[in-house]
Amino acid sequence: MEAAEALTLLMSPQGRVDPYPTYERLRAHGPVVQALPGLYVVTGYPEVDALLRDPRLGVLDDALRDQVWPNWRESPAVSSIARSMLRTNPPDHSRMRRLAAGAFSPRRIAGMRDVVRAQAEELLDGMRDRAGDGGAPVDVLADFAYPLPVGVICALLGVPAADRPLFRRWAGDLTGVLEPEITPEELAVADAGAAELRAYFTELVAARRRTPADDLTTALVQVHDADGDRLTGDELLANLVVLLVAGFETTTNLLGNGLVVLLRHPEAAAALRADPDLAPAYVEELLRYDSPVQLTTRTTTAPVRCGGVDLPAGSTALLLLGAANRDPRRFPDPQRFDPARDQAHPLSFGAGPHYCLGAGLARLEAQLAFPLLLRRLPELALAEAPRHRTRLTLRGYESLPVTLSTPAVADRGAPAGAHPGTP
Repeated sequence: MEAAEALTLLMSPQGRVDPYPTYERLRAHGPVVQALPGLYVVTGYPEVDALLRDPRLGVLDDALRDQVWPNWRESPAVSSIARSMLRTNPPDHSRMRRLAAGAFSPRRIAGMRDVVRAQAEELLDGMRDRAGDGGAPVDVLADFAYPLPVGVICALLGVPAADRPLFRRWAGDLTGVLEPEITPEELAVADAGAAELRAYFTELVAARRRTPADDLTTALVQVHDADGDRLTGDELLANLVVLLVAGFETTTNLLGNGLVVLLRHPEAAAALRADPDLAPAYVEELLRYDSPVQLTTRTTTAPVRCGGVDLPAGSTALLLLGAANRDPRRFPDPQRFDPARDQAHPLSFGAGPHYCLGAGLARLEAQLAFPLLLRRLPELALAEAPRHRTRLTLRGYESLPVTLSTPAVADRGAPAGAHPGTP
């Protein structure tokens, strides 16, 4: 299959739902291949890693965005993403990132361990209650994988607990704009979600000006009000939106994708159930095996040679993180889920200047969540075959119905190794 044909397949609904076979078709052309004029697809681990770190590549700036999307400033979704640290280059990116970095320091994240665990325990109690004695299916996405990370990021931002249910639809709509291709209808949905989020944060900013609190929103508002050169009004709103969305959307997908993998590998699940200290290695392998973020893009500002291919200045590089995480040169037998493999740092959170600010927090949540799910619910099983969303950039499920064990079996004090899970 020609590279252009494989790229078309990857962007199709079928390719988005299961991109891994298409990654291998692209990989057959080499770690870097020109698929279209000016567009290079990168599947190799060292090549993706190098390009993410290379200062000659950056995200799309305003001048280039004007060429490919002349009306982008009129789109609440595109402009919100474009004005955030997610889609800006140094020095603006560095300036904005420093302002938020303190909330995600290793010490701050380590101090949240007990809070995350308590929230996870409470959500598991709620799942048990909803399942009842009859063992009715529950949606682990709606009841656990979404509310856990959204609760954590909302606590950091100072969003009231009562408002958290609002964000799943708004964020799901907005993130459609991160896909490599988007229809006018999908853009309209994304714009509606972005408008709702911006309106919400406009009100929250006003509230924090009236009554400051010990949260990240207050800190960013105070930076803006003290020195608008450090954070403009548009940047303030854009970064609040992106911090919220990025703070839970990827972690929700990590928890959902990872749980399905574990339920389909019962021996591995039983080992983690018996020994929660294995969780860090399991989370790294889950990130590698089915990454919640599958791709990102960069633009060359100068000629770059990578993987034996010359990328002229002004080229676009489609960096397939999910393919790089299954590069056999880096990960032997990459199609096999193996938590015991020597870890080689999956690229699921990126690399270089745009390395995910919340990666440590996402890892913490997953490292606590998976052992708790398996130990508290030892007979957890899929109620039906789950369906992926037709999204490629942010890979996850539409819903995830599961059945639980009976309350008598899944009591909080159940033996760690009892009743290994089944797929």
